[in-house]
Amino acid sequence: MLKAEGAVVVVAAVAAVGLVAAMDNRRFFNGLNLMFLCLLVLGLASGLYAQGRGRGGGSGGGRGSGGGGGNGGGPPSGVGVDRGLGNASDRSGGRSDRGLETASEKSNGRSDAGLERARKASSNLRQADGDLRDHPGIPHTLHISANKLRDGYQAALGMNPDLTFGQYVSATRVSQNLGSRFPNITRDAILSGLASGRSLGRTLQDLGLSERESKDARKRAEVEIKQARQ
Repeated sequence: MLKAEGAVVVVAAVAAVGLVAAMDNRRFFNGLNLMFLCLLVLGLASGLYAQGRGRGGGSGGGRGSGGGGGNGGGPPSGVGVDRGLGNASDRSGGRSDRGLETASEKSNGRSDAGLERARKASSNLRQADGDLRDHPGIPHTLHISANKLRDGYQAALGMNPDLTFGQYVSATRVSQNLGSRFPNITRDAILSGLASGRSLGRTLQDLGLSERESKDARKRAEVEIKQARQ
């Protein structure tokens, strides 16, 4: 920038000399040409001076912009993990945790028990899906489509989330085998007994079978289901 300012001063001085020379009649034309040349050089120097200042401002602006860009060039806050569902506590300042704790306290732990029941039912349903996929003969033996068998089991989990798919299949088959002779022995009746914590054998006896009849009914269903899984 200082060099450009010096060039302007020099050119201005030369222009003054040319003007004085132009005043001399004997050198009028030579002085006039020199004056035009000086003015041309002055214009070029002024342009260089302005360009030099522009580069200086641009460099400063570039560094400033680059510095800002360096800070803003990465991903904005909240991207990725910070936007996941698992950071609800951080994003809410712990309010979500306090909300869960309050719900648990107000319900005397029932909300926690409800969540655990839902998790258990979901896990059992996933296992049932795998069982149906690996053993397509089960629906065929029960004379029920795979979709209806799954839907029925899912509904039963709403009453008893601890009910396994094997227990549901056994209850279905036993009720099919005994229903014609014992109309009160239905799948729902058996599932109700299982939900109360009773075993299949105890439930069948409560529904009117003798201990021997209960054992034979369970054994027959086990053999048929085992064959269906082969």
